[in-house]
Amino acid sequence: MTEIDKYELKKIQGGGLSIWGAISIVAGVIFAIGVIDGFVRPLKCN
Repeated sequence: MTEIDKYELKKIQGGGLSIWGAISIVAGVIFAIGVIDGFVRPLKCN
């Protein structure tokens, strides 16, 4: 097994989740809940 130096270590890109990815997932879930709620429990506009 070879040991890599700091320069090579910094070049490695991981598969981490960015903050915008997390916000997008949360927004998608909230939107889907709203759509399902609209079909299941329709409310009239006043």
